Amino acid sequence: MENVRHLEPRDQTSAPALVDAEMDVIGGCMHDPRRIPAVRAIIQGTDFARPAHELIWAAVTYLYDNGHPTTTLAVQIELERRKDLTRAGGPGYLLQVADHVGGGEPEYWAEKVREASDLRAEADLGRRIVQHATSPDAEPGQAVTFIDDYLQRQKERAAGRSGDPADALLAELLDASSLDNMPTLEPLVGDILHLDTLARIIGPSGHMKSFVTIDIAGHVGTGMKWHGHHVRQGTVVYLVAEGARGIRQRVRAWEKHYGLKMTGVLFLPRPVQARGPEWDTLIEAMRRLQPTMIVIDTQARVSVGVEENSNTELGIVIERMDDLRRATEACVLLIHHTGHVGEHGRGASAAKGALQSEMHVSKKGDNARNVVVTMKIGKQKDSEEGSDLQFGLKVVTLDGEHKPDGRPVTSVVLQSLDQRADAPAIGTPEWLVRRLDTDRVDIAWGGPRVIAWCRDRGIQMRKDKIEEAVRIRKRRGSFDEVQDARNDLPPDLPRSTFNEPPPENGGTPGEFDENPRSNLPPQTGGGPGDGPSKPPSPRSPSREGGGVGEDEKNTPLCTVCNTPLQPLRATRGYDTHIGCDPTTGSHPAA
Repeated sequence: MENVRHLEPRDQTSAPALVDAEMDVIGGCMHDPRRIPAVRAIIQGTDFARPAHELIWAAVTYLYDNGHPTTTLAVQIELERRKDLTRAGGPGYLLQVADHVGGGEPEYWAEKVREASDLRAEADLGRRIVQHATSPDAEPGQAVTFIDDYLQRQKERAAGRSGDPADALLAELLDASSLDNMPTLEPLVGDILHLDTLARIIGPSGHMKSFVTIDIAGHVGTGMKWHGHHVRQGTVVYLVAEGARGIRQRVRAWEKHYGLKMTGVLFLPRPVQARGPEWDTLIEAMRRLQPTMIVIDTQARVSVGVEENSNTELGIVIERMDDLRRATEACVLLIHHTGHVGEHGRGASAAKGALQSEMHVSKKGDNARNVVVTMKIGKQKDSEEGSDLQFGLKVVTLDGEHKPDGRPVTSVVLQSLDQRADAPAIGTPEWLVRRLDTDRVDIAWGGPRVIAWCRDRGIQMRKDKIEEAVRIRKRRGSFDEVQDARNDLPPDLPRSTFNEPPPENGGTPGEFDENPRSNLPPQTGGGPGDGPSKPPSPRSPSREGGGVGEDEKNTPLCTVCNTPLQPLRATRGYDTHIGCDPTTGSHPAA
């Protein structure tokens, strides 16, 4: 037939650039056989335009599958065993192929090889249609068979298969040694959350699930450790499908508590339905953004109309969540409610099998001062379950915001009950703040008064650092608001005796009450076996009877209240009482 175009051999139609690409694929995999599984997911041997390359590729993959080296000599011996060395171009051509490494990126060149193969398949389809349609015995409609065969092959390729589906599936099998080439889980938050996984936080309604999740999101976005757990910093996208109006207060409270903006966290304040067409738009948007974590708050609000108790319907929702994970390789974190009874997520059990991690959050207590939030690490697919984490709540007042009745707007933030804050370095303003809190020094004290307080206790600090500590305390508000800072101190810390009057029995304050030996006051000699006891603390000058003793006549007077100083302070060179304020002239009642 004159009108039929003859098909040429594949190696004669391949352009030089395509030949180089094919050689880069094979040579790159020979030098780094760990790339072979990834390349196999892109192309098969029939995708090579040059038959010699298909033969060499078959030898390389055979050696890899059987745990043998893929060096040039090993491939040459395998080709000789198969009696294919001459057809593959001989030893010289094999050396030429092995010298092509393509920049160490065989996957990139494999994509080019596959594109060329697809174009050849399309061209072949067109030629077959033309050949059939122009033949003398052609009948209308028969070319549809060619199109159906072509579409079926393309469908198999899109699913990661090429050629014979059974052969392609067998090629995906890995032996035990090949498992070392598979990527491991990358931690996102300690051993709790990981990248490229599906995770879930469950708990009863109103039990602080969203507060815990916002706290995690803030730490991932800013890169801070999450209550002692290492964090990988990255962008977080928070899909606020439930309770969008309250999210602002929670974020502002978090920012005020930590003293920094919640950078790296983006919020979408509306639900996107997982089974709707907009979910594909969300997937594409997240693929472009490439966040490290995507929060879905809540699972129920993005799956409206889905029968939760149906494994089939819920399984479709979970598969859509997995589509989002695969497109971004992020940690997709769902928030979901538990049922009325038990600690399991509401609805069918299909979701739990797909989860890498699942945490259960619950709370006990009736107000912010006694609430304890517990997070149980209920499931870790590839590691042991972690220990429970417990948090308290700190009430934070939002600056400049008030309710209609004038009351301030407040929210709460989490404070770990397991992880103590790191102790600040001695001599820093933060250390002095903690010391002042420990002794319950009035937060209204100004710089001069705190400087005198430090001098009385032998604390040597520069004036600017002391004044910075005063400013820190004043910015935090009243003393009642900073009691949580004292909770970080050891429970057996001795109580402060600051501003306590000296005991009438002598000795140190509280000594007689805490160490009673008899109904007699403690003596300076101590009991048998006791070490030398401390001298009695100086007693305040007696004002009874209105008389003044000889010692009091010689005692200097306080420059503020004009009353006799305590002898101990006078001998140390002080000219005011401890409680006298040189800036206001006030003197506490004796």
